[in-house]
Amino acid sequence: MPLIAVTRLRIRSPWYLPAFQWHAFRAARQARTAPGNLAIALFNDAHRAFWTCTAWKDLDAMRSYLAAEPHRSAMRKLARWCDEASVVHWTQESAALPTWQMAHARMQQEGRPSRVNQPSPDHVAFRIAVPRRPGGQQTKPG
Repeated sequence: MPLIAVTRLRIRSPWYLPAFQWHAFRAARQARTAPGNLAIALFNDAHRAFWTCTAWKDLDAMRSYLAAEPHRSAMRKLARWCDEASVVHWTQESAALPTWQMAHARMQQEGRPSRVNQPSPDHVAFRIAVPRRPGGQQTKPG
């Protein structure tokens, strides 16, 4: 059964955005060609929050991607760059990616916070903001 992985990272300062975006671009390119990757979607949320959603053949395929460059180097910087970070994984019958609303619900109900050096109050309380496009519009399903 495919493994779905969702991450949400909130960059704590605009100062870190250029470096984060460069690393994110490289990690996304890596994921698209990684053995065992079945699908990938990215969402640029309002307020410097970034979501990823990937489908993997299995847990081993996802772990191989996480341990490989360039993703491995990017992960080392996230505790300093982010004030909110979380992840959730689950298995399901198909490799179809969930909507962002479904990903948010799973994250809030089943996810876990990742370590950050300067956590926001929302990170400490594990409150995950509903995904919104820049300008305040809520995302549409799909």
